[in-house]
Amino acid sequence: MDLQRPIIAALLDSDQRCCWAMTCRRKARSAIWCLISAWLILLASGCQAWKINGFQDRLQPSNQRQWSPEFAQLPTGEIVGREVTLRNIRNFEWLSEEDFVVRYYDRRFSLDQVQSVDFVVVPFKFEPIAHTMLSFGLNDGTYVGVSVEIRNEQGEAYSTVLGMTRQFEVVYVVADERDLIRRRTRHLNADVYVYPSAATPEKAQALLVDVVARLNQLAEKPEFYNTLVNNCTTNLVAHVNRLNPSRIPYSIGVLLPGLADRYAYELGILDRSVPFEQLRAAAKVNDLAAIHYDDPDFSQRIRQRTRAAQAQARQGRLATIR
Repeated sequence: MDLQRPIIAALLDSDQRCCWAMTCRRKARSAIWCLISAWLILLASGCQAWKINGFQDRLQPSNQRQWSPEFAQLPTGEIVGREVTLRNIRNFEWLSEEDFVVRYYDRRFSLDQVQSVDFVVVPFKFEPIAHTMLSFGLNDGTYVGVSVEIRNEQGEAYSTVLGMTRQFEVVYVVADERDLIRRRTRHLNADVYVYPSAATPEKAQALLVDVVARLNQLAEKPEFYNTLVNNCTTNLVAHVNRLNPSRIPYSIGVLLPGLADRYAYELGILDRSVPFEQLRAAAKVNDLAAIHYDDPDFSQRIRQRTRAAQAQARQGRLATIR
């Protein structure tokens, strides 16, 4: 970057150089303030009296601890030819934020049935911070969600600061989409945005294969969660970049996942047939999740607004061509 600045300066007159420099400074200040704000949130959330792992527990990650029931069973997968088997898909009935009916199931399907993958963003109260997930759509209208989370032990609560100190293991939750989304919209009072990606069926299938490999890797060799480098968003980015190196450069949109939806849109990872602000408004599913909470076609219902926006955009393009 430093080598490029003299070249840029030579091509610009003094007024342009001044404008360019001011723009760079504004962007730098904005990024710095975002980082400072994020760290203030991290520090504030880390000041509570949480259960702290002992020294021995921090030396080596483990799959053998007294886990909270929602993380007791690890998901694994097997792919033979084009046949996929997913084990321990979570399908809890959430009665409150912490009360639930335990249900798991296994599922076998053809990889060719995977037709899409959606990007799910759940902003925190401090919006630059968010939880991110994937949801794979099959040709029968069902969806399988993938959420990278901390694996809580019994009596253990999340802290962003402790998340940088080998306090938690990382876990992939493979779950029925109703489990992942309805808990957040009804019991956590969180906003949930479900964005259609631009991935072709072939790319969605390759992404699922990579996810299955990661499930099995963590089942064999657990890892510590890390708030900055081994979290929900960095794991999803790693999957994409393994399939397409450097597709998602590390940036503020990765460091602050609350900005990840706009960043993914700018990179062309999300569907861009609809302007971003319109897409974001359509992608918020809270009201639809409430209306269709018990609908057997829950996953289809919560996407009806986004699909309507996409269809309208396609019609507009066709009208312009004509």
